[in-house]
Amino acid sequence: MATTIIIGSQWGDEGKGKIIDYLAANSDYVVRFHGGNNAGHTIINAKGKFSLHLIPSGIFNPKTKNIISNGVILDLEVLIKEIEEIEKAGFQVKNRLFISPRCHLIMSYHKLLDSLYEEAKGKGKTGTTGRGIGPTYADKASYNGIRLGDLMNSKLFSEKLATQLLVKNKILKALGAKPLSQKEIEKSCRIYPHITNTEGFFIAKIRKGK
Repeated sequence: MATTIIIGSQWGDEGKGKIIDYLAANSDYVVRFHGGNNAGHTIINAKGKFSLHLIPSGIFNPKTKNIISNGVILDLEVLIKEIEEIEKAGFQVKNRLFISPRCHLIMSYHKLLDSLYEEAKGKGKTGTTGRGIGPTYADKASYNGIRLGDLMNSKLFSEKLATQLLVKNKILKALGAKPLSQKEIEKSCRIYPHITNTEGFFIAKIRKGK
């Protein structure tokens, strides 16, 4: 097989990002296949120190292309900030980063619910990062999530968001929080340019021995 798979013990702080950064020197593609911005990969190179939470650390090797596949959940604000920092440092992102339209989005209500659920648990709290990871995956599993590709169809996105806010605002109110505005959420969500059908794309590259 042409592929090398890096899987940790899921305890965090294992150095997976550093290993991937090292292996990327001889890799055509680096694929991030799950998780969200609760993860952190710190890479130090000639141009500085970079803390990545979403973009694969292979982005620093100019010969390596990078894929964020459908198992990853995205906080668009974090994603855009990382891209801007990487480009500012002089690394090319265009045509080197490919993101699946099937990636689910971390919405503002996910972050709020994450914190409110923790508060409601009291001493039995989980100890989450408060970044909306759990609630987003819960929506994905229950067919209530909003995907990156939904942003490409404004009518569909608006309809899906309205349905979710109908439910989520009731929960927020019950937990003592203010309801969220659909217009404000829609303003903060913009179409991202690197959307690609990564599944077929990736399989085609493996068949070519990449």
